[in-house]
Amino acid sequence: MEKKFGLIGATVSHSFSKSYFDEKFFRDGLRDYHYDLYPLGSVDELKKLLKDNPDLCGLNVTIPYKEKVIKLLTDIDPAAKRIGAVNVIKIKDGKLKGFNTDSDAFRETLEKWFPNPAGSKALILGTGGSSKAVQEALKKLEVPFETVSREKDSGNYTYHDLEKNKKVLAGVNLVINTTPLGMSPNTNEMPPIDYEQISPSHFVYDLIYNPARTMFLQKAEMRGAVVRNGLEMLHIQAEKAWAIWNN
Repeated sequence: MEKKFGLIGATVSHSFSKSYFDEKFFRDGLRDYHYDLYPLGSVDELKKLLKDNPDLCGLNVTIPYKEKVIKLLTDIDPAAKRIGAVNVIKIKDGKLKGFNTDSDAFRETLEKWFPNPAGSKALILGTGGSSKAVQEALKKLEVPFETVSREKDSGNYTYHDLEKNKKVLAGVNLVINTTPLGMSPNTNEMPPIDYEQISPSHFVYDLIYNPARTMFLQKAEMRGAVVRNGLEMLHIQAEKAWAIWNN
């Protein structure tokens, strides 16, 4: 019996999710399982997608629909509700239940890579669905954080505030990019921060994994920072999604 899964988002061509699941299905002998990419012009197009694809059993959700998709769900996992963002949907008997695997996946990768959460302070670039998952993870690790947004009142600071207040970047040792700036195909973009403020005492994490080294990471690495991308996080959250779909 054929089972279909996929990824919804505004732009999904950059994603490695299809190749990850295609390889997994081949490796595990799941010949009737398929994973496809579904670019949606708006989150409301999900209704037509589900109608046209009655075999869909599960979806991953990427930018910019992790928050917007919640209104279309039948049910939501308590953790995802607390976070306020959904990146996994389980579809069963026409009902949609939302989950968040981003937060735990980020936390697992951070615990392995970041040496000393105690006494640390983080700055999160972005305030969207991915940022909310990161915030939840940092709360669990008891790492204090502040957020940066393009818009006033969305975060603790705007990027313009950072330009005026040089102490902000200097006062943290963990910087996390949760925005799509720098993601393929727009690889020349990067968050507008003062990279001169980055030093060898900084750990810099970009949730983007395509390209493997964004301009954000390259700039930070040139300043001596320890850097990592979001590829391992993608793999961990994908396995968590698979467990949800098959539970």
